[in-house]
Amino acid sequence: MSYTHIDAFNVGPAVQLGLAPTLADSAVVRDCRFGRYTQVGEHSRLENCLLDDYAYLGSNCDLMSTDIGKFANIASMVRINPGFHPVEWPTLHHFTYRRTYYGMDDQDDADFFAWRARQRVMIGHDTWIGHGAVIMPGVRIGNGAVVGSNAVVTKDVAPYTIVGGVAAKVLRQRFPRAIAQALEATAWWDWDHDMLTERLPDFRDLRSFLAKYAP
Repeated sequence: MSYTHIDAFNVGPAVQLGLAPTLADSAVVRDCRFGRYTQVGEHSRLENCLLDDYAYLGSNCDLMSTDIGKFANIASMVRINPGFHPVEWPTLHHFTYRRTYYGMDDQDDADFFAWRARQRVMIGHDTWIGHGAVIMPGVRIGNGAVVGSNAVVTKDVAPYTIVGGVAAKVLRQRFPRAIAQALEATAWWDWDHDMLTERLPDFRDLRSFLAKYAP
């Protein structure tokens, strides 16, 4: 039996991130702000979001009204802040607020969409949101937290906590409480690019890192 080896097909050149955001050609972005060294993958959609320094999104993500901290790692197919339907109204259907779709009014319900926008999700610094996770409106994810693949997060997640499942529950803590607090207190995510580069080897060992930089 013979095989054909293809080293690379339809693969673009390696990305070099910089001060301006790197957005895939197929990404859809509306009313968003981006920090330095940020990246948005193929077919991802963002509306009314902040993607802070060094944070990135994989492909096919869908985010709305979300503030994402520095160094956030967001895998592919993540959904953050999906729109709520009004379960307390007589109908769930969106004809009541997307009125222009159906020729019922010349304007949509601005108050309803303003309410949706206020249910912002907050993603902390140095977080990891796993493949296919869903984070519901109004949730806060603490610094250093991990959300497992395909989790559905309906409640706030404390810093340096790992959660998973549907609905997501605490699986374990990344570190003992004292170490987590010391690491968070370094606020290393606020170091400038030159300092990060200089101190890059220190990120390979937690003990020596804290010995040098914990306040």
